[in-house]
Amino acid sequence: MNNITQIVGRLGELVRFHRNKAGLTQIQLADLAGVGKSTVYDIEKGKSTVQISSLFAVLAIMNIDVKFSGPLSAAFEKWSAAQSSDK
Repeated sequence: MNNITQIVGRLGELVRFHRNKAGLTQIQLADLAGVGKSTVYDIEKGKSTVQISSLFAVLAIMNIDVKFSGPLSAAFEKWSAAQSSDK
């Protein structure tokens, strides 16, 4: 199993865990997020073909924050702040 498959699978488990703790069915979560039931099913099954906008809609409803980080994160934040102040 490659790293992407593991990450997507783990994300699906996280969404399912949050949904179950919230007492929601897949259909209820889909309705709240404005996506189809099959999208929630696919996320929870760890399918990598889910549209990122749909994934983020589900994550937002479940109050799951996404944090991006990498070796250049600090440099990016500095650059981004400079770009914002130039506007």
